[in-house]
Amino acid sequence: MHVTISAISQSISSLEEELGVTILKRSRTGAVPTFEGEAIIKKAAELLQKYTELKETAQSCSEIVEGRLRVATIPSPMFLLEKAVLDFKKQHPQVKIEIVEQGSQDIIDDVLNDKCDLGIIILFKNRLVEHLGLEFERLLKVRMVAATSIQSPLAFQKIITPAELLGQPVVLYNDDYVKWFMDEFQEEYGAADIVYTTNNRALISRACMNYLAVTLGLNYSFVTEPLFTEYDTVIMDLDLPQQSPVYLGVIQRKDRTPSIISRQFLERLKRDISELQQVI
Repeated sequence: MHVTISAISQSISSLEEELGVTILKRSRTGAVPTFEGEAIIKKAAELLQKYTELKETAQSCSEIVEGRLRVATIPSPMFLLEKAVLDFKKQHPQVKIEIVEQGSQDIIDDVLNDKCDLGIIILFKNRLVEHLGLEFERLLKVRMVAATSIQSPLAFQKIITPAELLGQPVVLYNDDYVKWFMDEFQEEYGAADIVYTTNNRALISRACMNYLAVTLGLNYSFVTEPLFTEYDTVIMDLDLPQQSPVYLGVIQRKDRTPSIISRQFLERLKRDISELQQVI
């Protein structure tokens, strides 16, 4: 923040003298808030949030949006974000946009610690975030499907059963939800022949095309970022009637009013997702 440590220390000392309380307890190992300091820091954070809202109100009046947008996402929705980000940046060139790909737990932690504004994750029955102080807004209902080469013996099927899947070599994308899904699947139906798990989509594609392996993924991912051309592959539903509803969605902190930048970008993203829903 381009401020020296001594300047910060002097500012805190001046504030303590003005308020008549000790905010930080200092020692050779560092400084920690006092009981009174924790209350002061909480109020200061609230004031900063209100000041941010004040600036945003002024920006909305002038129709000039400035600031930054920090988005953390699991890997699979990246292609969903691409068009929304480029269009949003074109409309608001003065907004600095940062996007990172992370695992779901890292995204949850970053949103809680105010390291990102929006977190895009898959929410399923074993992952509840509301009790953490987060809000989850559903963007897209999704389901797990299987894909393989058109040359596979399974190519003329629209549905694959658990027994059929267990009889095939399987390659998987390294994703939190895919891992959780396969763990649940194997606990219910037995061990699958998982050849490897990778973040390299080309390796998955080659295994399916050259060795007739089967891969699993969320249905929208095969539309937004296809592993194969539509003439080389077949997408099959899984014969698993007990599948629980699964949603792609966005998480934000409950105790923060979303910035005008976050709100406008999210509305832009929802329009793209609405168009995608008509395809999948």
